Amino acid sequence: MSITWSAYKRARRRSRQAWTILVVAAVTFAAGLSWFFTSGQFTVVEPWAAGPSEAPVFDSAWMRPLAGADPVPAEKAVTALDGLDVKGRAGQDDYERTEFGQAWFDADRNGCDTRNDILRRDLTGVEFTSGSGCKVAGGRFHEPYTGAQVTFKRGQDTSAAVQIDHVVALADAWQKGAKELTVQQRQRLANDPLNLIAADGPANVKKGAGDAATWLPPNKNFRCHYVARQISVKTVYKLWVTPAEKDAMKRVLDGCPEQQTIHNSR
Repeated sequence: MSITWSAYKRARRRSRQAWTILVVAAVTFAAGLSWFFTSGQFTVVEPWAAGPSEAPVFDSAWMRPLAGADPVPAEKAVTALDGLDVKGRAGQDDYERTEFGQAWFDADRNGCDTRNDILRRDLTGVEFTSGSGCKVAGGRFHEPYTGAQVTFKRGQDTSAAVQIDHVVALADAWQKGAKELTVQQRQRLANDPLNLIAADGPANVKKGAGDAATWLPPNKNFRCHYVARQISVKTVYKLWVTPAEKDAMKRVLDGCPEQQTIHNSR
């Protein structure tokens, strides 16, 4: 009987030791797995995590300032936002794209139309079509809305993959004060480099005529610049914001309180 009891105690001791080893191993494994995923060895990266945080506005080497365009006040974006009128959205039933003049004409009179000016400004490795110093045939860029690396190639089936977005959509501008501008001012708004960014086609389609209350770039790194750019455009062209739009802009700027306005001559 004593032998059996002794064997029983040894068995229990071995069992406790085995469980201790298993618990220690499990804790070690969990700690190692946590380090593996959080230290960059196996990081699940959101598609916009490495996206750019700003976009170009002006290149004085070959772009010219728009005649009559007012400068953007140099101040914090949140200060400029507080200076904008807050009103409801006006009707859109009388909106027509033609109210903003000819699309993509040579607004700065540098010999190239606005669409090609913006492609040349935003893309790297730019190639032009044969015999032209204006018509962009291809290039690539770190697209700001999605954060993806995008290649542009001119063609009937490929050009739409990269579109030129109005940061403040023209239909949105129409409902928030642009209707009261002169034809020349609206045409300037539609062709102002401050209000234009080369963007991913599908992302631009999803944005539509949305404001900050209904659409923000998936690339979170770009949101401060994007909102500040909208505020800058609305400041220059005396456009207003809705209460929901202002709240959405403030939420973005809460994460970057020192964000400055975006200057159209930079």
